[in-house]
Amino acid sequence: MLQDKLEHDFHRRIKQKRQETNRRFAAFSLGILILCMAFSFFFIMQSESMQRQYLYPYPYRSVVEHYAAKYKVDSSLVAGMILSESKFRNEAKSHRGAIGLMQLMPETAMWISEQLDDKEYELSELREPQKNIEYGTWYIASLEEEFEGNDVLALAAYNAGRGNVHDWMEERHWDMNFNEVSAIPYEETRAYVASVLKNRKKYLELYDDKEKQEGI
Repeated sequence: MLQDKLEHDFHRRIKQKRQETNRRFAAFSLGILILCMAFSFFFIMQSESMQRQYLYPYPYRSVVEHYAAKYKVDSSLVAGMILSESKFRNEAKSHRGAIGLMQLMPETAMWISEQLDDKEYELSELREPQKNIEYGTWYIASLEEEFEGNDVLALAAYNAGRGNVHDWMEERHWDMNFNEVSAIPYEETRAYVASVLKNRKKYLELYDDKEKQEGI
């Protein structure tokens, strides 16, 4: 009886070890498979066509380029702003009440309509892509002019308000050559400016530069 019990325990331990080995092998194989899939996905997403389609799409491109040309601002900057602001979702609305593709506050849009002498403007139009892009593009163009073409300051003002940016400039002794994104005191604004500048670079790489080289 004792020998039978010892043999039984021996075979049980062997079986357990075999099962544990199989589990470890299965886990290792699954890990390798996931790693391979991750690498494959990474390399696939590096292609221009995939980046254009999924990471840096360009809906409303003709509208963006039209108003960028009209108000003399870089269209890639505007595209980068829209991606950061709303990911090109015209129904987007922030918890603060900003509306549409370029996330304009209703009071800011009303002020812009006055500057543009747009007497027909109504709040409901702010959800329309064309009106939202026109107003947002005019606004960033006006900020670029105010801050003498300094993209960092203009984008910070678009996000945090021009008054805050002027206060920071005075308190921290920034001039119009300021370009230290990391020094922006608001975390949200820092992240926003960095995001837009990164997006702008990608839109230049994926669209404008390539097409200019091709003679388009």
